[in-house]
Amino acid sequence: MRILYIDTSSSYLYSGIVEDNKLLCEVQKEFGHELSKMALPEIAAMFEYAKLNPKDIDKIIVVNGPGSFTGVRIGVTIAKVYAWSRDLPITTITSLEAMATSQDEKTNLVPVIDARREYVFGAIYSSEEKEILKPQHIKIEDLKKELEKLNNYKIITNDEVNIDGEKIPYKPNILKIVTKFQNKEAINPHNINPDYLKLTEAEEKMG
Repeated sequence: MRILYIDTSSSYLYSGIVEDNKLLCEVQKEFGHELSKMALPEIAAMFEYAKLNPKDIDKIIVVNGPGSFTGVRIGVTIAKVYAWSRDLPITTITSLEAMATSQDEKTNLVPVIDARREYVFGAIYSSEEKEILKPQHIKIEDLKKELEKLNNYKIITNDEVNIDGEKIPYKPNILKIVTKFQNKEAINPHNINPDYLKLTEAEEKMG
């Protein structure tokens, strides 16, 4: 089975193709504001490098949030159109699940993304990979209270966040992510949407 992984939830493009638990190729590049323009050509270049055609993919795994509103939309749109046009199974995972899965640390893991205004997107996973705190938009102070309940933990983040504890930078292990979620139940492409875990600023002002 060949699986395409796509994550554009930050300013980076994280993408890879995995065949039978072997990573054929990957791209991990920061594009910033150029992400919307560069994501598709970079994915196409990855196919060319692996000498594969779009029809050779059997399943797609896409990160549908949380993170950058614009970034999340880019990856979800590419994945949905691809899955629909090729009638492929597609499934979603959160960026926080990807962050925790990429680590080899045997301790409680706390993936964190800065959400501004003293909030973060965060979750807590045990050393046995069980969910202690589900992915959510949470006040930093409330997350700190949750962390006080733990004997040990490490924070996974590429952002400057005001949370005490050892911090690990996030570098995706795409093979590990795909291997873990490759059998997750598929979803109809039309039912896949970004999951920002919070309202957009425009929606907040309207509310």
